[in-house]
Amino acid sequence: METHQQDHTGQRLYACDVCNKTFSKKFAMKSHQLTHSGQRPYSCDVCKKSFSRKSTMKTHQLTHSGQRPYSCDVCEKSFSLYCNLKTHQRIHSGQRPYCCDVCEKSFTQKSTMKTHLLTHSGQRPYSCDMCEKSFNKKSAMKTSAYTRRPAALFL
Repeated sequence: METHQQDHTGQRLYACDVCNKTFSKKFAMKSHQLTHSGQRPYSCDVCKKSFSRKSTMKTHQLTHSGQRPYSCDVCEKSFSLYCNLKTHQRIHSGQRPYCCDVCEKSFTQKSTMKTHLLTHSGQRPYSCDMCEKSFNKKSAMKTSAYTRRPAALFL
C-alpha cells in the first residue's frame, strides 16, 4: 500500500545512476536502466524485433494480430493500442500539451517535442556510418544512408 501511495504523492525516490531520471518505484528504475545497457532480452516471436522490457514486447505483438479495436469517433481511423488512439485524437481536438521551453512551439507528442529541442541545443546525436554526417533526427540519418549508398548494395 505504501509503495502504491508514492504514485500519488509524486515522490520519486529512485534515480538512474546513468542519466539521473527519477522513479517512484524501484522496479521501474531497474527496467529503465536496461535502456542504457543495450540489453534487449525479449524478442517478438513473429518478427524477431527485440525489446528491453517484456511489457513493451507484449504491446508490440498486438501489431501482428491485425486487431484494431480502438476507433476514432471523428474519422474512424482505428488503432491496436488505446494510447495511440488518445494521441491521434489530439489532431482533432487541437490539444498540444507539450510545449518547448525555448520557443513555446507546442506538440501533440512528448517525443516530438524532445526531438524539436535538439534544434535549439545544436545536438546531432545520430551519425551516418557512410558519410560521417550527423543529424538531429534518426529518420534523417536513415534517409541520408539510403540515398548515399551505391545502387549495387540494394541488388
